[in-house]
Amino acid sequence: MLGEYRISGRRASDIAASVERGVASGDLGPGHVLPPMRELATLLGVNPNTVAAAYRTLRERGVIETAGRRGSRVRPRPASTSRGSLRVEAPPGVRDLGDGNPDLALLPGLADALAEAAEAYAREPRLYGVAAVVPRLAELARAGLDADGVPAGPVAAASGSLDAIERVLTAHLKPGDAVAIEDPGWGALLDLVPALGMRAVPVALDEEGPLPGDVARALDAGARALVVTDRAQNPTGASVGRRRAEELRAVLARHPGVLLIEDDHGHAIVDLPVHPLAGGTEHWAFVRSVSKAYGPDLRLAVLTGDALTVDRVTGRQRLGPGWVSGLLQCAVAHLWASGAVDTTRVARSYGERRDALVRALGERGVEAYGRTGMNVWVPVSDETGAVARMLHSGWAVAPGARFRIASPQGVRLTVSSLTAADIEPLADAVAEAARPARPVSYG
Repeated sequence: MLGEYRISGRRASDIAASVERGVASGDLGPGHVLPPMRELATLLGVNPNTVAAAYRTLRERGVIETAGRRGSRVRPRPASTSRGSLRVEAPPGVRDLGDGNPDLALLPGLADALAEAAEAYAREPRLYGVAAVVPRLAELARAGLDADGVPAGPVAAASGSLDAIERVLTAHLKPGDAVAIEDPGWGALLDLVPALGMRAVPVALDEEGPLPGDVARALDAGARALVVTDRAQNPTGASVGRRRAEELRAVLARHPGVLLIEDDHGHAIVDLPVHPLAGGTEHWAFVRSVSKAYGPDLRLAVLTGDALTVDRVTGRQRLGPGWVSGLLQCAVAHLWASGAVDTTRVARSYGERRDALVRALGERGVEAYGRTGMNVWVPVSDETGAVARMLHSGWAVAPGARFRIASPQGVRLTVSSLTAADIEPLADAVAEAARPARPVSYG
């Protein structure tokens, strides 16, 4: 099972480091089973509790997983390897549709917002001991959440959606707990869950969001948290509609102890209404980022939730970074208050490009998904071959492995840089790339 690699060490930290070296070198490949704790303890001449502590550390770091009587094994894809590393670099002359970035022409200018933030700081510098959330930002955020039907709750600020989700997960869950997440889904989240030592449980979805039956099965099997993207799901563009929201709320009502986290990924770039799921579970959080509509470098997200969850998040935050920069908060508040982003215009711009591509692919017999947002998901039978053929045709796309756990293969295309003239040649290239590989005869 372990080949020639010998685990070494006398202390738990040394044993864990030895296993990690084996994983990093490839000597302990994905799926390799580690020796039972008592067996390894005998080989190393240490107490079994020392090996148990080492294995616990490895689980918490997302290096190994434990499957009951089947023992501990190296994770299929260790959490130390980011899915972002699976991206395809676009060589000179190749259009990059895999980076997931918004259209720069649709992002607002920041000069006025930053100038006002600087002026506010000059009048009243934010020093130690002030509230973590700028009052104006909290007021505007809460007003927007109220208008969208998000249940009442305190407002906190985090350094982006992933930071907020991580803080909420660790506020309630521990290593080894199961988290139900969309599949295909956001690659960074698929990395985060195992990195926290938690177990990702895939939930299938369609254009209306997670399938209620899959969610029910995951929660019935013991998943302690569910993460749902309300709008513009990455990579499929799914958005939870009114009926689907009712169905999901009914499932959650049967599991009031489950932690619900909602990521409103499409805020300000989607003109469909949001249908929040919160309210049926004791603990919940609703996260809203500014990255896609206002600029990825504005590392800010606001979140609300039940009082205990938000209190735990902000309490832990005080022990780390303390708070999100007040200058940044003031700038975002200015952008919101001034209506810097015309959501209808932005949604229409992305929608025209996305819908045109999906329509052109349909005319060529290619299945594609992209209800909202800036991405189109194309199922393929061989994503490695499809990515290579797209590169040969002059287009770089994101391989589906960045976004999948157990779902079928696919590729993701970001439409934000496309023009009307690009649609037909791109659809031709995708149709050719998505075709099944031709059998090769050697006889």
